Amino acid sequence: MKNLKIVSLAACLALIISLLLFTSCSSDDSAEAYSGGPVIESVMPSGYNLDGTVKPLVPVTLVDPKNYYIIHGKGLLTTTKVYFNDFDTYFRPTFVTDTDIIILVDEATPFADVPNKLRVVTGKGTAEFDLQVAPPVPTFSGFNFINCEEGDEVTIKGKYFLDPIVTLAETPTQPAVPVQVISSTLEQVVVKIPANANHRYLAVTNISGTAVSKEAIGTALYDDKLYEMQWGGPWAGKGVNFDFGGDSYQGEKSWQWEFSAWDGGNWGFNFDMTPYKALRMAVKGSKNGQVNFSVNGGPNYVIPVTTTWVYMEIPLDKLGNPSSVTMLTFQESNSDGGNTVLFDDIGFVLK
Repeated sequence: MKNLKIVSLAACLALIISLLLFTSCSSDDSAEAYSGGPVIESVMPSGYNLDGTVKPLVPVTLVDPKNYYIIHGKGLLTTTKVYFNDFDTYFRPTFVTDTDIIILVDEATPFADVPNKLRVVTGKGTAEFDLQVAPPVPTFSGFNFINCEEGDEVTIKGKYFLDPIVTLAETPTQPAVPVQVISSTLEQVVVKIPANANHRYLAVTNISGTAVSKEAIGTALYDDKLYEMQWGGPWAGKGVNFDFGGDSYQGEKSWQWEFSAWDGGNWGFNFDMTPYKALRMAVKGSKNGQVNFSVNGGPNYVIPVTTTWVYMEIPLDKLGNPSSVTMLTFQESNSDGGNTVLFDDIGFVLK
């Protein structure tokens, strides 16, 4: 709490210094005061950078929500309203002079399908200024299908996909590769997968930053369907639905397993684990509980089950360091009569 107070005090001091500095620099040497309608001449950042340095007073045409800015001009003293993209934005009257307004851009300010205008309303009229509000950095919730190939159309889901640029993400040994965008909305992008995309991550960039997928292309064991299962099934012979559409962590479907008490099953595969360091999955239950899990009959790993989706990455050393995956075993272990468990985004994590 003490550190928070120090940071808040420092931010306030920076704002005050900015206001005093600009008021001083903007004062007219002539004795005659400005008496016309309001004019906006520039917008500049105010406050501190993350490294503690004061932000430079440099005019900008793009502002970030949740940050302070100085609206600089003249005839601003009688300001009654400030609008970013027609969004009514709160300001402190004590942070207003005839030449400057220090204001926090609200995080709820719209950024898409908007006029890209700053508007200041005063007792002597209204001033407008061309200004763009940046969207938040994009978020990446998943893409479908993970095991896609060259030429496939894949849907990426997330948020804040304003004018998105999609690439195969840069790696320590490979440059970023452009990916064709077929269509996009703020929460969904449809792309066409290029050649040589296997084991590459997808990245979505807007003007504020970049989000990268948790999953690499071609690393799914279950992604709306179970891949390359060679044999197996539940011990009780029932209760498994690989096509459950009622809930999912990513994609459109999940694997629903209606476990009776201590029920389970074995599933056979043949995956080389050389490129991987961990096994991943997302799990959700109708009630809290746990599921015993093992690879190739090796050490037991207890998967915690809650009533919300939980994504986990299980290091291979917790599973006996298998060089290949030939069998996966699941067993409900609540000791209270069973559970209905959803599994999704099962796959592998690259080294």
